[in-house]
Amino acid sequence: MEVRAVAKFQRVSPRKARLVTQLIQGRKATDAIAILEHLPKGSAVMIGRVVRSAVANAENNFNLTLEDLVVKRALADEGPRMKRVWMRGRGRRDTKLHRTAHITVVVEDRRGK
Repeated sequence: MEVRAVAKFQRVSPRKARLVTQLIQGRKATDAIAILEHLPKGSAVMIGRVVRSAVANAENNFNLTLEDLVVKRALADEGPRMKRVWMRGRGRRDTKLHRTAHITVVVEDRRGK
C-alpha cells in the first residue's frame, strides 16, 4: 500500500532539494527520519516534515506502523518562480529568481514482502 504526502511552494531550489531526496529514497522510514535530522542542509528540515506527514497518514488512515514503512519515492519538482527586482548601480536593474519546489514523498508497506 502506497501512502503519499506533498508539500507545495517550498522556498528552496529544486536542485538543492533533490540532493537530499536522493539520500532517503529506498530506505526505511525510521532511517530516513534519522538521516534528515542530522543532515546539515536547509532542505532537510522541509523534507523531514513531509516524511513525517506521510508516516502519519499511513498510521492514521491505513493502520500501518512506522517500522514497516519504506520510502519508495521522494521527489522535488519545480514550482513557480518568484521574480523580484534587484537594483544595481547607475540606474540599472536585474531580475532575481526565487525558486520554489513541490516536495512529494511516497512511503510503502513492506510487511508482506
